[in-house]
Amino acid sequence: MKIALPSRKNLIDDHFGHCEYFTIFTVDKDNKEIISQETISSPEGCGCKSNIAQTLSDVGVSVMLAGNMGDGAVRVLNNAGIEVIRGCSGDLKTVALKWLEGAILDSGDSCHAHECHN
Repeated sequence: MKIALPSRKNLIDDHFGHCEYFTIFTVDKDNKEIISQETISSPEGCGCKSNIAQTLSDVGVSVMLAGNMGDGAVRVLNNAGIEVIRGCSGDLKTVALKWLEGAILDSGDSCHAHECHN
């Protein structure tokens, strides 16, 4: 299974649409471990208006562990077959491992102000 995390300097980026890159972890859910790691460059401009959801889906991502994102971005990711877990913060590997342990659930918080939509 692959999970994606919007990233900036090995931390969860608070804003999905403007992250530096996406960290992709291949994980073993049964053994609760990270098997491998790769990165995908973030698209230029606002990520919520890009094809990043399809790109992530095409490489096998099924879950996005994110800080904050708007409802539109959540819908786009969901439509690409990616479950979104919002409210994450901190070190990428720590967040991924906590999610594997079942300690992280979607906060339901949505970003309502997007600079890129002006």
